[in-house]
Amino acid sequence: MSVAATVHDPHRLGAHHGADGPASRRIVVGYGFWVFLLSDFILFAGFFAAYAVLRDATAGGPGGRELFDIGNVAVETACLLLSSFTCGMAALAVSVRNRIWTQLWLLATGLLGLAFFVLEMREFHELIEAGNGPQRSAFLSAFFALVGCHGAHIVVGGLWLGTMMAQFWFKGFNQTLTRRFLCFSLFWHALDIVWVAIFTIVYLMGVAA
Repeated sequence: MSVAATVHDPHRLGAHHGADGPASRRIVVGYGFWVFLLSDFILFAGFFAAYAVLRDATAGGPGGRELFDIGNVAVETACLLLSSFTCGMAALAVSVRNRIWTQLWLLATGLLGLAFFVLEMREFHELIEAGNGPQRSAFLSAFFALVGCHGAHIVVGGLWLGTMMAQFWFKGFNQTLTRRFLCFSLFWHALDIVWVAIFTIVYLMGVAA
């Protein structure tokens, strides 16, 4: 058979590149984003490991029992968990192409995320003002690094959320934006999972120790 016939025969060409041809953009983006999320979990795993090693290295200073306000942290947790619910409701609104409810649920998600971040920054401010900043001990260095890293992710997620709201409002619903929102939703829920681990390992176990 001639070379030209081989080139124009999709089945023969596919034999060299996979029977179904190259993967769709949806699969490539989804796979790439899962790789990103897994790498982010590895990052947090490193911070958790450092905290576990240094949690008792208080250098004679206060530990979690003396420093943590579990009531304030409980409110933070409630805000973040509720934001996960509103993000899920936004996903339902996106699935039925309802622009108004998409915006309202995304706005609620953003406001709850903002409330969480403000409460976290207030906690950091109070600790630093009392002389319990990250330079006070290895324990506090590990604490600020772990919780601060999560807070930085919340800020990035909030900026991403605002971008999604603007794109949905001006561009409507299309396959590309829906795919981007799915990635955002996975990212936001992943931050909830990480925070539940922080709340349990850092705060609850810290107060109980």
